[in-house]
Amino acid sequence: MAERKQNPRKWSAEVTRHSDALDLEADIFGSDNPLEIARSLQRSAERSNRRKSAPFRSAMSMLTFYINRAGKNLSADRRKTLEAAKRELRRVFGRTEK
Repeated sequence: MAERKQNPRKWSAEVTRHSDALDLEADIFGSDNPLEIARSLQRSAERSNRRKSAPFRSAMSMLTFYINRAGKNLSADRRKTLEAAKRELRRVFGRTEK
């Protein structure tokens, strides 16, 4: 079996920085304000001409992608903030929580 070489650069970090679908504000996922995160994602998704789905879906996908890729490295407080951002994202797009 061939050995895999460890790549020190994370492909997920690269996707977050240089998404083909959304131009994200710098360090938006580092914000402590869930509403600020949601509104930023909303603006990015609505301005993008490269996304392949509806703005809400693109924004939620990017947020979920970030949460999933961070995985165990997220503190409980950070995860709580990002999960609250999901709720805010639904609210700013006029969606009901499922």
